[in-house]
Formats: sequence, C-alpha cells, structure tokens
Amino acid sequence: MIRRSPADPDVLKVTFAVPAEVGPVSVVGDFNAWDPESTPLKTRSNGTRSAALNLPTGGRYRFRYLATGGRFFDDESADAYEANGYGDTHGLLLT
Repeated sequence: MIRRSPADPDVLKVTFAVPAEVGPVSVVGDFNAWDPESTPLKTRSNGTRSAALNLPTGGRYRFRYLATGGRFFDDESADAYEANGYGDTHGLLLT
C-alpha cells in the first residue's frame, strides 16, 4: 500500500507499507539507486512494515519491493506498471 501526504509545496511524503507477515523487505527504485540497504521497511505495531520517503513532486519513479531470498514483488497500489526488461514488471509512482 502507498500513502501520500504533502510535506511542502515541492515535496510529497510517500509511505510504502506491506503486511508484516511478508517478512524483512526493502523498497528499491529510482529514488534510492535500487539499493536494498537504503530503504528497509520497519515493523510497526499495527501489523505492517513501512518506510517513508520525501520525494520531489512532479516525478516518475520505478520501484519494487525486495524480500528475503531475492524475491521481488510489486505494490498493488502503484499508479501503473511497466515491463522491467527482466521478464517481469515494476511499479510506477507518480508524485
């Protein structure tokens, strides 16, 4: 799930969240050079794992989640999806 809230006129706070039972997971994408160490989702008391990023408005970002064992998956609430060149897709986030 993706939640958005304005941080200021030029920045959007984007929160990425998945059910905690997914296990350890990171969000990777254009916004963090696809680095799995950069944005791990933290376990929350509400039964989810989440991480928030402040992104410039007017952007178009490709992203996926990366779970334990190198398993990638997309977010059902992405704005769109496109082929990723590896026989799969990635989500698009429009800010």
